[in-house]
Amino acid sequence: MKYRVLLDLSFAQEADAQALMTYAKTLTSKAVSLNEGNINEEIAYCDIHKCHHDEVPTRPCEKIERVEVRKIIPITPVVSVVR
Repeated sequence: MKYRVLLDLSFAQEADAQALMTYAKTLTSKAVSLNEGNINEEIAYCDIHKCHHDEVPTRPCEKIERVEVRKIIPITPVVSVVR
């Protein structure tokens, strides 16, 4: 069993959003993803973006940063050159 926190908070000031993102990033070393590497994986993450859904006309969100918690390091394929 794990304890999971989901947040979706909008702020009027970018500095407030950045402060929460900075704090969340300090906790990522303690966080874990679930079933990482399997087809049913759930990757833990922190997102920050500009949301324009309160504007008229609305516009799509703009991603600023995404931090994912991954413990498995992807294997880089080795390319052999035959001469």
